[in-house]
Amino acid sequence: MSLAFGARTIFNKVAFQINEGDRVGLVGPNGTGKTTLLRLLLGELTPDSGEIRRIKGIRLGYLPQEALDVPDHQLLPWVLSAVPRAAELKERLELTEKALKEAEDPSQQSELAHQLSNLYSELEHLDTLFSSYEAERILLGLGFRVAELKRPLSELSGGWRMRAALARLLFQQTDVLLLDEPTNHLDVPSVHWLDEYLSQFRRALILICHDREFLNRQIKKVLSLEEEGPRAYSGNYDHYLKVREQEEKILEAKAKNQEQKVKEARRFIERFRAKSSKARQAQSKIKMVDKLELVRTHKRRKAIRFSFPPVAQSGRDVLSISNVSKSFGDTHLYSLLNLQVQRGERVAIIGANGAGKTTLLRIIGGEIAPDDGAVNLGHNVSLSYYAQHHAEQLNPQQTVLHEVHMAAPEATVGQIRDTCGAFLFSGDDVDKAVGVLSGGEKARVALARLLVAPGNLMLMDEPTNHLDLISSEILIQALSDYTGTLIFVSHNQSFVNQLATKIWNIENGIIEEYPGNLTEYYEHLALIGEAAETPGATSAQSAGQPRKEGKNVQKERRKAEAERRLARSRMVTPIKNKLSELETRIEELEKRQTELSSQIADPEIYADHKRSGPLLLEYSEVRSKLEELLSRWEYQQALLEETTKQLEDD
Repeated sequence: MSLAFGARTIFNKVAFQINEGDRVGLVGPNGTGKTTLLRLLLGELTPDSGEIRRIKGIRLGYLPQEALDVPDHQLLPWVLSAVPRAAELKERLELTEKALKEAEDPSQQSELAHQLSNLYSELEHLDTLFSSYEAERILLGLGFRVAELKRPLSELSGGWRMRAALARLLFQQTDVLLLDEPTNHLDVPSVHWLDEYLSQFRRALILICHDREFLNRQIKKVLSLEEEGPRAYSGNYDHYLKVREQEEKILEAKAKNQEQKVKEARRFIERFRAKSSKARQAQSKIKMVDKLELVRTHKRRKAIRFSFPPVAQSGRDVLSISNVSKSFGDTHLYSLLNLQVQRGERVAIIGANGAGKTTLLRIIGGEIAPDDGAVNLGHNVSLSYYAQHHAEQLNPQQTVLHEVHMAAPEATVGQIRDTCGAFLFSGDDVDKAVGVLSGGEKARVALARLLVAPGNLMLMDEPTNHLDLISSEILIQALSDYTGTLIFVSHNQSFVNQLATKIWNIENGIIEEYPGNLTEYYEHLALIGEAAETPGATSAQSAGQPRKEGKNVQKERRKAEAERRLARSRMVTPIKNKLSELETRIEELEKRQTELSSQIADPEIYADHKRSGPLLLEYSEVRSKLEELLSRWEYQQALLEETTKQLEDD
């Protein structure tokens, strides 16, 4: 299959197949044709040559990345209307009922009655397969409330319409599910639900996703759009990266070897072309060069590459939120909110859409004021803020170069060009007007503005939106090395897990604070849920059954005790493991703190600012990290004691 847009070739003689039950991750940088390939599979686009064959009767379902036009129907009825063949069967049912009323011939009436019975049976079967309960379960899992199930689709925002479209698609139970960035418009709880739902999906799946952890859990194959053409790999995305790295080394070695052969052949041709005794050999070398130059050499793709420069150190207390309340009309987001952020912390704000995550960032960033209370920045804190609406607020008339330069007027044009180049704006691209850029390109401009002037407190709202998987990973690495304090909102599980040291979960106007990352937080919730559901007694006597005699009684008692020990182990062991891990890390840091203290105490070292400066900075960072880990240790220890006590009481 081949396809070109104008002079640009997207696919050249591509061949692959999707089998029943395949779970395929479609990967490649933005602009390589991932979405185009999905539209080709769906039949929305036609290839220039070649063919796409589909098994007769196969049903494909597609969730596009961009917003959809939806009819002006109510939410739940619209999802239910997606039942395959339901509309056709109902239409046939009406026509058959009408024909039966008009029929006078007994044999014709009998035949129509038989048809009617079959149609009712088919509809009954569909009602069993596609129940209203299942539609409601999907909608609630994706974040809709019960009160919204009859809400008109026209009243929903673009993001909620995408959720409705996803719910309708999942409800259809298609044979092949084509998902283009399905987590883009979801919040963390909905992503978590979708992750579990798709894990139970047993049909074929083709997934584009910039969340590495989500992608890894869902796929068993990778179809990668490489420079030399699409390549298929078994395994998940992490396995693909390892295999691809080895392939690239081989390809680069071949390209280097080919280049050397071409150079040697050209030198021979230039030297001996005019000599009659070597003419035949020269002609042979020319033919060899022509053939070699037809071999496509490997080139590594360009990807964004950047790191945040060191930032000035702030005071220990970076941010204080005191008695903050905020409402919009009758919607009350928070009341008397009190939170603290210390230097070096990385706080992930999670919660359902509409809970107030972005509003909290905007209050901290000074874009909107709280109704009551105060937000105070600590000593020597400089704040920088990245949000999607900032990318949309760039001046469409200005060039990329000018917009980035505006963020750091003191920087040289050369420095600004280097920064733009790191975000794939090189050469004449820096002179493009912002107004002609795509959403992803505008997001890169906004990130470039942040890079040239980062503060030591950074606020970020969904920074991976519009970034491909590779760019998202590079951003995670850059933020891992960032020396300031970070507060962010992200639906990207991989992003949260790799960066967060603290979770703020906003739910019903209350913020639950948890020291750790997203995985640890969900483990914590699961343990609480298990503890709440553990029955108080498991023996036959506690169930009100008659006492059994002799060996049977002893056997049941031993079994019940074994079950209690197993339940206790399942709940307590993960907490103990976490405590052990924390104790090991605390011991390492305490040892390093002692070493640094000893060096700093040396008068000779202390007097030398070049030597003592970095040591004092590291000592401060080690102490801050120790305090964080000790806080997390105390929390886990309290959780262990609480869980143990609850089990003993039960």
